[in-house]
Amino acid sequence: MTIAGSDPGGGAGIQADLKTFHRFGVFGTSVVTLVTVQNTTRVSRVEMIGADLVRQQMEAVFEDLRPDALKTGALGSAVMIENVAEGLGELLTGQPLVVDPVMISKHGAALMAGDAKRTLRERLLPLAALVTPNLPEAGELTGLDVTGLEEMREAARRISGFGPGSVLVKGGHLAEGDAVDLLFHDGRFEEFRAPRTATRHTHGTGCTYSAAITALLANGESVPAAVRQAKQFIAEAVRTAPGLGTGAGPVNHWAVPGPPRI
Repeated sequence: MTIAGSDPGGGAGIQADLKTFHRFGVFGTSVVTLVTVQNTTRVSRVEMIGADLVRQQMEAVFEDLRPDALKTGALGSAVMIENVAEGLGELLTGQPLVVDPVMISKHGAALMAGDAKRTLRERLLPLAALVTPNLPEAGELTGLDVTGLEEMREAARRISGFGPGSVLVKGGHLAEGDAVDLLFHDGRFEEFRAPRTATRHTHGTGCTYSAAITALLANGESVPAAVRQAKQFIAEAVRTAPGLGTGAGPVNHWAVPGPPRI
């Protein structure tokens, strides 16, 4: 299940999540939290779905199509995060939850209200098996200036203190070198590297990456194994992006998972 916002361009949000679920052989269900007006060049409008309607979507799916793993994406507001966390607290029966703390779109549009960070830390992260912030999101969650591997390690430790089982700090925003992601799991760090691809077509990378991890967890993989395979997939998805749109286009959701190309 994905609990996230809608991207009419299909590159991010629930559309990217469902494509990725399908790519990894799992049946996807979705709960829409917000609707955006966007394409590859702009986000011009974000409208929240009513919290009661979001809760009813969650309950309907759990009643009849109980998911084996879940992820959250853009939740938008403190009220929405509180509502989703409360619902999941009642509905979850041990399924792994991946929290992608979406705060800003690829175009720079805010997708989470400023007062929502505390609610995210206190209410949703303790329910998560894994949280997957990028560097700016890790900085927002911890107050650190996260620009390199040492800061990524410290951010992971601090985020772990909020209660998630594991933390994956994604290094796609690193200034140079490989795209390095850092997993903090069972008190240990593990690095996942892939060659950096010079491209503007990276819309939806975070959604796609976390969706791949979620699908692999649903298939019974451990967190480190799921991250390793999902990293290989997203690296190939970026490398083979179809080049759609005139701005930040989507990645290739048909990419064949495999070892990173050196």
